[in-house]
Amino acid sequence: MTVLDTGTAAGTAWMLCPGCSAMIYVKRYERADRVCPECDDHGMLTARQRVDLLLDEDSATPVDHAATVRDPLGFSDSRPYPERLDSARQATGMPDAVLCVRGTLGGVRVVVAAMDFRFLGGSLGSAVGEAVTTAAEIALAERRPLIVVTASGGARMQEGIVALMQMAKTSCALRRLDDAGVLTVSVVTDPTYGGVAASYATSTDVIVAEPGARLGFAGPRVIRQTIGQTLPPGFQTAEFLLEHGIVDMICHRSALRDRLIRLVGMTVRPSRPHTDDAEAVRTDPATLAVADPWERVRAARRLGRPTTLDHLAGAFEEFVELHGDRMSADCAAMVAGLARLDGVPVAVIGTQKGHTAAELAQRNFGMPTPAGYRKSARVLRLAAKLGLPVVTLVDTAGAYPGIAAEERGQAVAIAENLKLLAGLPVPVVAVITGEGGSGGALALAVADRVLVCENAVYSVISPEGCASILWQDAAAAPRAARALRVDAAALLELGIADAVVPEPEGGADRHPATATALLRRALRQALHELRTLPAADLAAQRHARFRVFGTAPNDLQENR
Repeated sequence: MTVLDTGTAAGTAWMLCPGCSAMIYVKRYERADRVCPECDDHGMLTARQRVDLLLDEDSATPVDHAATVRDPLGFSDSRPYPERLDSARQATGMPDAVLCVRGTLGGVRVVVAAMDFRFLGGSLGSAVGEAVTTAAEIALAERRPLIVVTASGGARMQEGIVALMQMAKTSCALRRLDDAGVLTVSVVTDPTYGGVAASYATSTDVIVAEPGARLGFAGPRVIRQTIGQTLPPGFQTAEFLLEHGIVDMICHRSALRDRLIRLVGMTVRPSRPHTDDAEAVRTDPATLAVADPWERVRAARRLGRPTTLDHLAGAFEEFVELHGDRMSADCAAMVAGLARLDGVPVAVIGTQKGHTAAELAQRNFGMPTPAGYRKSARVLRLAAKLGLPVVTLVDTAGAYPGIAAEERGQAVAIAENLKLLAGLPVPVVAVITGEGGSGGALALAVADRVLVCENAVYSVISPEGCASILWQDAAAAPRAARALRVDAAALLELGIADAVVPEPEGGADRHPATATALLRRALRQALHELRTLPAADLAAQRHARFRVFGTAPNDLQENR
């Protein structure tokens, strides 16, 4: 019985799956792009197969790069390094371990650098570093998104310190793409270790991993031999990395091309005629129905109210969720990603509660941890880089107040969001959709337009918390709600809110789809008003908006 290697086994009828050892038909395996029909193991693809899988048919054209030093150290182990290179070239038909091409992906012009593990374990040497850097420079010059597909054991030992410098070389090239606002995406395949993992595989805007793909700086064998630690099950796999906030998403190979099309499509801004939404919001408190503030609090907390994910499904045409703080965790209470509103790409960030007890528990009752705010900061920076407007949807009792949150810098994470939003060079629209609790809510609401849904509330503290502290009686919460003026009408009068988004009769929970449609109209109007303002004007007006809070109308001008 024959076991298929990472190349093409022409004429072989059957093989053993590398993942589960099941006997499978080779032609079926190849038709499925080397995904096992029994265990779903994602087998290795060659660089050419990667390009053919991802890019539009017949769109790929090779990218040439400058010549590199063949053997910078004159290295030899059991064989001279040049002999190893010649053998690898003969076996793979490739000049080195990466293939770089221009092409189109869903009609969008892109540059792809795809690594091939067959060539000396996909190791990062001078030729690979030069090719990836050249691909980045072409992406910069032609303003094409750059996609790197990684498969590597690490830096090439036979090139020594020169190989190590390729990490810095490629990182400098990617930094220039950041400065120029060009999207970068890495597709992590199995395995990706060492110098590649610690440079261009993880320094892109979005990190997509195939199921089961392993990624890490030090491999399991090195870790065990060096410090003798017992590694947890699934260590360094894509699933482990998603849970620990390192990758944005896991994408099955069958869906990878479509997912990348959606991502690079976010860099295309179609021009669409604006539909008049002049009556989408209310700016006069007198036009709002009179209600007791405590009743508004109760309405804001109803489990049937549309959540952030409900609004994303109903008010936006599509949504690509991004995960993780790139440090240690992914907070389920904070949802963030890229979406389209009336065809226009936007970044959306929102707190997520849920409709059931199970979902509330899984989402930490909508109370973000530091990882949630750091994920938010990541997406805010991406929006600034790509020039995308930002929409935030706020429904939280507040930031999570637990011990672990304090140990991981909850206050610092919130402060980072406040300062980042203050200077963001793109339009920002914040909507309080339910509860707006204290600094945990404000961390998403330093915006050019602050909208409040009709039954939403926004306060420095919950009415119950205020009543317990000042009245020493939690039962005084209704009295505290009135004293704090938490309702939409009061927020409009105080200038905290710019406008109120109307809700269906009886509240958003009675007619969620209608509530989402009303929110969509309000967002379209707000973004339409802001989209023509220069970045400098946006930042200046945002500063002026928040500068006046708490000052007497005449004193502020006199003290300047």
